[in-house]
Amino acid sequence: MAHTEDSAAAGFDRVARGELGYSPKQVEKFMSAARDFLEDPSAPAVTSHDVRTVSFDAVRGGYDAAEVDAALDRLEDAFARRERDELIQHSGEDVWLREIGQLAGILRGRLVRADGERFRRPSSPKAPSYHVDDVDSLCIRLLDYLEHGSPMTADDVRTAVFRTVTGREGYEETQVDAFLDRAVELMAAID
Repeated sequence: MAHTEDSAAAGFDRVARGELGYSPKQVEKFMSAARDFLEDPSAPAVTSHDVRTVSFDAVRGGYDAAEVDAALDRLEDAFARRERDELIQHSGEDVWLREIGQLAGILRGRLVRADGERFRRPSSPKAPSYHVDDVDSLCIRLLDYLEHGSPMTADDVRTAVFRTVTGREGYEETQVDAFLDRAVELMAAID
C-alpha cells in the first residue's frame, strides 16, 4: 500500500497507483463537513443517515476503501449516539423509546416471516441476488438480538457478507440492503 504525505494528513492510506480507491477529494470534503458539525452544532448538519449512505467515486490511487469504511462506521456510531442524546435531552426518554420501539416493530415484522419469504425475489432472471440461506441466517440472529438481547453489534450487520446467486434463486439485493441499513440505524441508536 502506497502512503503519501497528503494522505497521511487526511489519516488514510492510498492504494497503489493502478488500484482503485475512494476519491480523496470527496472523502476529505465529507469528513471535513462531518468534523465541522461534530465540533460546532451550528455548522451545516450531518446525520448518522448521511454517514451511512455516503458514497465516493472509485479512482486510481485513491484512499483505501476499508480504512475509510471503518472510519465511517465509527463516525456513524458517534452521530447516532449524539442524535439519541439530543432527542432524549429535548423530548425525553419516553419519546426516544417510542421511536426505537416503532423502528424495532417495523424490523420485527419482516424478521418473523418464514425462511425463504423475508424479502422479494428479483424480477430479472439474470439479476445478481443474495443467497436466501445467508440472509435468513442473519435475520434469525437479528430477531434473537431484538427479542432476547442476544449479543450482536451494528458492525456484525455492516460487515455481513452473502453469497451471490442469480435471479429468483435469491433475495433482491436492494431490498435486503435497505432493510439492513434500518437495522444498523436501530442498533447504533440503542448501543
